[in-house]
Amino acid sequence: MSTAILAIDQGTTSTRCILFDRANRLLASAQAEHQQHYPRPGWVEHDAMEIWETTQALIPQALAAAHLEASDIAGIGITNQRETVVVWDRRTGHSIHPAIVWQDTRTDELCKGLALEGGQDRLRAITGLPIATYFSGPKLQWLLDHVPGARERARRGELLFGTIDTWLIWNLTGGVHVTDPSNASRTLLMNLATLEWDEELLALMDIPRDMLPSIRSSSEIYGLATGPLAGVPVAGDLGDQQAALFGQTCFSPGEAKNTYGTGCFMLLNTGLERIESTHGLLTTVAYRFGNAPPAYALEGSVAITGALVQWLRDNLGMIQQAAEVETLATTVTDNGGIYIVPAFSGLFAPYWRSDARGAIVGLTRYVNKGHFARAALEATAYQTKEILDAMRLDSGQALISLKVDGGMVANDTLMQFQSDLLGVPVIRPEIIETTALGAAYAAGLAVGFWKDIDELKRLWQANHAWQPAMPASQRETLFAGWKKAVTKSLDWVE
Repeated sequence: MSTAILAIDQGTTSTRCILFDRANRLLASAQAEHQQHYPRPGWVEHDAMEIWETTQALIPQALAAAHLEASDIAGIGITNQRETVVVWDRRTGHSIHPAIVWQDTRTDELCKGLALEGGQDRLRAITGLPIATYFSGPKLQWLLDHVPGARERARRGELLFGTIDTWLIWNLTGGVHVTDPSNASRTLLMNLATLEWDEELLALMDIPRDMLPSIRSSSEIYGLATGPLAGVPVAGDLGDQQAALFGQTCFSPGEAKNTYGTGCFMLLNTGLERIESTHGLLTTVAYRFGNAPPAYALEGSVAITGALVQWLRDNLGMIQQAAEVETLATTVTDNGGIYIVPAFSGLFAPYWRSDARGAIVGLTRYVNKGHFARAALEATAYQTKEILDAMRLDSGQALISLKVDGGMVANDTLMQFQSDLLGVPVIRPEIIETTALGAAYAAGLAVGFWKDIDELKRLWQANHAWQPAMPASQRETLFAGWKKAVTKSLDWVE
């Protein structure tokens, strides 16, 4: 009898393979980073072949760590960095260009051209999204425009497109070309009402329909794995942030989660209602199961949070390990008057300003490394507050608590400051790998490993809750300083 579900969590900086049992216990995991490539300012690329090879290497490591065989695995769930684009040869399976990562800004001019008629929100009624470098469609258009012969080859049916979920499923199953609505809704190519590729949008970006995957539900059997996992159903597919929403069991309208990773992503479940944001948020598909109607969400996306800590480590050498940022931050009692606005690739929600660039303001001779560390952590909390404020305005709902997950939630200093700044409890779950857990849940429901979402709700447990303790006047003063700092990052790129 199958005893575990395998979740493949393919993120921006690393890939993880994690095994869960029926009682929600994490049995084993294996993780490896992949290279980040920055060929030009604002460009970010990954080697799709490296990602697939890394995944292949991690699967047997995770199985060995859990003392399991392929026959013990009931199903495989995939979760992924969402807007990153891969184009590959249908026959050889080789990508024709490095994957263009969601953080990449090379499509800025292309996006400006798309927005000339009707403005940045020209496509929002159809897609729920503003026209921005973040999303996949313009990245795909750029590839077809700049790789010699690519568009002609795509029209002949020789090339396939996919976000990373599609790329992994295609390789795992030996050629099943699918995605789910949570990923497709991030492309600027899917109609949010019909959950189908929109012919008008494809024509606008001159993208051949035949190279796109079929859009299936988030929880169903897409095909059977080949290779070492031969015969195991590949049965779950969710973009990473929707997977975290699912892993946090936010199944009811009004429930929200925030994931603290490379970037920061807050999702609010709005149920069957598609709320068109007027405050800089995204309307996206949360998930869809089988033939049931989809659940929608409002999302606030922040490009740089955990990546700012990596920058302190890798570029400035202030710390040796990311976890050391908290120790350094606690050497001081406040930020020393400085704010770091990490607009390395522009600002995402609620601003959507590709002209912004990173800024450090308020510097004096008093400031030391501890203040830099604290300001870096606080930047994450400030950006999260901006998203939550926008969600309150769009939905009319006031959050009473916030479920959190991701690597940065192990940082008690950040979590306490986040609770202080929001004025609501911040709750960390027992299993913080909720992105992988959500993918496991999706696959497990499809193959009957778990009965229903009520069973999943019973399995979820809180680990710790932080309560707000900061006076409102102090909170308002600090946040006003942040808002002023943001203005210094704007209009930098002409």
